[in-house]
Amino acid sequence: MNADQPTLPKILVLASGSGTNFQALVDASRERDFPGQVIALGCNQPKAFALERAAQANIETFVVDHKGFGSRDEFDAALIAHILRYSPDVIVLAGFMRILTPSFVQAFRGKLLNIHPSLLPKYTGLNTHQRALDAGDNTHGVSIHFVTEELDGGPVIAQAEVSVMPDDTSESLAEKVQLKEHLLYPIVVRWFCEGRIQLGSDYVLFDGQVMEKPMRLSDS
Repeated sequence: MNADQPTLPKILVLASGSGTNFQALVDASRERDFPGQVIALGCNQPKAFALERAAQANIETFVVDHKGFGSRDEFDAALIAHILRYSPDVIVLAGFMRILTPSFVQAFRGKLLNIHPSLLPKYTGLNTHQRALDAGDNTHGVSIHFVTEELDGGPVIAQAEVSVMPDDTSESLAEKVQLKEHLLYPIVVRWFCEGRIQLGSDYVLFDGQVMEKPMRLSDS
């Protein structure tokens, strides 16, 4: 934590795996002008490498192992209790591989951001890179959206494109998309911490205006 900047908005990250997007956010938050501070990382996987990244960055962690609960509702209730201890201003889902219950989403409505490896509304759910290849898409990418009760269905804030080449595989496409993820997520979290984006009923407000379409970072 940046103890000398206690008024900065507090960012809590949830992850399940290696934590590369968590690392990108931590690195961005260490920049002098970043308007938020990463205060904690929560994981549902006790052996997630993201936990090691947090330890190296001296960021608090907690684990709520979903295998220890009899239902999704019980797991989410425990997760909510842990999160509330930190009073975060924004909760950033960074590869958090759990489907959240409506009660969880409602508890933190307007404070939940998620990243998804496709150009939503295309390819909600899993295996997005292979599905883009199977469809013969020329472009693929990543979306960052507010979380609502609909899986991967909340209003999209920003997207980044990559070109799909004839020799691309699911793995090579995933690598290209991940590079864009690491660029885009810190930008969107910055906007949130600056108060530039808010969730409306089913739309995004950017600088107080309804966003007609997502911000788009083109391939380069």
